Formats: sequence, C-alpha cells, structure tokens
Amino acid sequence: MEKKLSNSLLYLMSTSAGLVVANLYYNQPLLHKMSVELQVSEAAISNVALATQLGYAAGLFFIIPLGDKISNKQILKFDFALMILSLIAASVSNTLVLLIISSFFIGFSSAIPQLFVPMAAQLSDDTNRGRAIGIVMSGLLIGILGSRVISGLVGDQYGWRVMYYAATVLMAALFLILHYKLPKITPVYKGSYGSLLKSIGYYFRTEPTVRLAALRGGLAFAGLSAFWTTLVFLMEVNFGYGSAVTGAFGLIGILGALTAAVVGKLNDRMSKNKIIMYAALSLVVSWIIFYFSSYSILGIMIGVVLVDLGVQALHITNQNIIFSKNPDARNRVNTIYMVSFFIGGALGTTLGAYSWEHYKWTGVSTLGIALSISIIVVHLMFRKKAF
Repeated sequence: MEKKLSNSLLYLMSTSAGLVVANLYYNQPLLHKMSVELQVSEAAISNVALATQLGYAAGLFFIIPLGDKISNKQILKFDFALMILSLIAASVSNTLVLLIISSFFIGFSSAIPQLFVPMAAQLSDDTNRGRAIGIVMSGLLIGILGSRVISGLVGDQYGWRVMYYAATVLMAALFLILHYKLPKITPVYKGSYGSLLKSIGYYFRTEPTVRLAALRGGLAFAGLSAFWTTLVFLMEVNFGYGSAVTGAFGLIGILGALTAAVVGKLNDRMSKNKIIMYAALSLVVSWIIFYFSSYSILGIMIGVVLVDLGVQALHITNQNIIFSKNPDARNRVNTIYMVSFFIGGALGTTLGAYSWEHYKWTGVSTLGIALSISIIVVHLMFRKKAF
C-alpha cells in the first residue's frame, strides 16, 4: 500500500480512538455511586476499574498482534460485536461479580484503538510519523479524559447505568462509520496465530528499546491510574463533591492532551532522550504538587495538567521510538508496549486503592512520587543499551 495518510483519515482514526478508549474510563467517576448501589466497599468496587484495565491488557495481547496477520476490517467486526454485548451486560449488572466480568470484556474489546496508532505510523513517511502518532494519540487522550467528564455528569443526573446504555448506542454507530470509511489493510505475515504470538516474545527478548519503553510507560501509567482511581474518593471525603466535579477535572487534562500533536512534531525534530527526561521531571513535579494539595482545588488542577502532559509526552515518544526501529512488526511491538502500559495501570489502580484505604491522599501522592522517580532511574540506567 502506498504510504499516504490523508488528514480526513487521520482525524477519523483519532476520533475513533478517543470514542472507543472512553469505554475504559466511564467507570472511574462512577465508582462511588456503584459502591453505594451494590452495597460494597470502596476497595471492592475499585476492582471494576482493575478488571477493565486487565481486560484491556488481555485484548492488547490477543487481538492487536492480529493487525500484522488479518485484515483490519475482519478484526473490527468481531471486536465491536463483543464490545456492544459487554456494554449491555454492564448496564444491567445487579451484582459486583457480573459488573466485574462485563468490565473485563469491555476492556478486552476496547483495545481496538491500538490498531490505529501503528496504522498511522505505517501510512506516514519518516518526516511526518511523529505528527501522525501525536494526532491519533491526541484523540485517544481526549477520549480518556473527556470520558470522565461525560460519565461524571451523566452519573449525577441519570445514574451510572445510563452511561453504559449511551455507550452501547455510540459504539454501534461508530462501527458503521468505520466499516464504510476505514481503508482495508491486508498485512503480509503468513505464519500461524501461534507463531505470531510467539514472535512477540522474540521481539521482547531481542529489542532493549522495546523493553525500556515498556517499563517507562508502565511506571508512568501506574501513577496516572492511581491518581484517577482515587481522585473520586478525595473529592467526596475532603471536598464533599460528587462525580460531576471529579469528572470535570478531565476538562483540565484535555488542555494537556491537545498538545499531543505538538509533542509528536517535536519527536520529528528534537532529541527523544531529552523529551523523555523532561516528561519524567514533569511527572515528579506534578506528584509533589498533589502531595501538598489534599485540600487545594487549585493545586489539584495544576497537577492534573502536568501529570497528563508528562504521561502523554512520554507515551508518544516511546511509541515513536519502537515503531521507527521495528517497521515490519509495529503491531507486535506495540502489543508488548501497551500490555506493559496497562499492566502498569492495573498495578497503579490496585496500589492506589490500597494507599487511599490505609494512608489516604498522602499515601497516594507518595506512591506517585516513587513511581515517577523510578522512571528517571531506569531510563538513566538502561538508555545506553536502548538508544
């Protein structure tokens, strides 16, 4: 296929990535309402967010590598069918177990945006690859952040179940648009599905660049997930605000997400090593601000901008590095990276809930500082082997 990516196609992929990935995060501002209705503890209901992220990691491992073997149109048909059924199951769940199971499959099927990122890289030339990745990532990040705003407002006005009903209708409409507008891409890999999965292990073992990017990304997303999972509890306990206010913090984060295209362009011109260090330092500063802002809305607002900016800059740079070095296996190296990314997110959700339950906001902030400093440490230790 000719490597040409029109702006209309690029922005369709960006918008679609945001709409689909939003399914992962609708639950976060709604966790308190879910816990009250289902009569379970805050720690127990956090398993809904955990299951969603684990499902996403599983989807990344089992679905996304197929982008190197099977037509994207075939993958979309299966994936959206499962996604819609899972959203319906969540909307009618009357027990925590059923909600956790359906949330896992929502996460599993919502991995599909990660096909768009390698696709954008594949259809772009070397001088515009960073920009294309940045634009798709802008849509994805805005979806992550905007989903919290929307679900917070819908949850306050109509209850948490209505959010899942609305998402079901939205995904059905999106599938029809993608089915008719997205170009068909037929990959060249001819091996079996088993050998395809085995080759993921090969790239993990032989590519230090991929391993280091995966570790950096996992640590960054662990901190971000710990923040968003526990913010709803901080707002309820320390400020007396509901899910709508918690979700509204996503609007602030969107300001940072809009700079993703700028970060992508910087990747085409600036040292990636410098971008990584600046991003990690931004994360450290954001968590220090959070530490001193347990009763300061302004401090939380400033921290949200910095933490989202740091994570996205690190994320875009990580992906640009691994795609450039592995052009024939972009979906598989993206699988390694994104599975690690969301395993980190699941770990951050668990550690964040534990830190909140035992040490409140001080514990969560200390966790975030430790994770952010770890990014700098591992990058400095292993960058010579990876660059």
